[in-house]
Amino acid sequence: MISRLLGELAPLALVIALSPLSIIPAVLVLHGPQPRARGLAFLSGWLVGLTALTAAAIGASGLLGGLHEEPPAWASWVRIGVGAALIAFGLFRWFTRHRRPHQLPGLRHLNDSSPVRLAGIGALLTVANVKVLFICAAAGLAIGSAGPDIDIVVAAAAFVAVASSTVAVPILGYALSGKRLDPSLTLLRERMERHSAALVAVILIVIGAMLLYKGLHGR
Repeated sequence: MISRLLGELAPLALVIALSPLSIIPAVLVLHGPQPRARGLAFLSGWLVGLTALTAAAIGASGLLGGLHEEPPAWASWVRIGVGAALIAFGLFRWFTRHRRPHQLPGLRHLNDSSPVRLAGIGALLTVANVKVLFICAAAGLAIGSAGPDIDIVVAAAAFVAVASSTVAVPILGYALSGKRLDPSLTLLRERMERHSAALVAVILIVIGAMLLYKGLHGR
């Protein structure tokens, strides 16, 4: 049962992990003074934000009774709704990809913020990004509605680990390797900024279709 749940959580986590609006800030914080301290502070805030959002959704599922029974009927409808919404948002992003890229609040402060402030910005960016908020809610509801035999802590930790992986990898890599990663990180940032809208659109449509399919066949 846990493996089945993790298979359902993985696509949701990848929506967050593969988003340029997750990766680009993680790279930006490494350009400036105290890159190691600033990067680790940003990562800690990002993890706290994802964990808090997911835990809140699990708690909401418990209030709905999802933790006390087998997967309820509404769980499939949640998947259908999330999948359809992701596809719709992905199509919107595709057809508007040539417009000015969406900027999250706080990005302009990344290069001149202290480590303490960056921890707060990292948490803020998870809440300010509607896509992250939406996906964490869907993941939390999926965990909470999976039934009483599921280890909630393990499932939530696995989701957060995958969702934060593309933020953690460059920051932890820089902490270990230092300035040797500067050219690669700069190239990555430039390419993702150039193609961010198209990347987001494709990721949302593909994973939305997977969730929609699973929801329709789970009814």
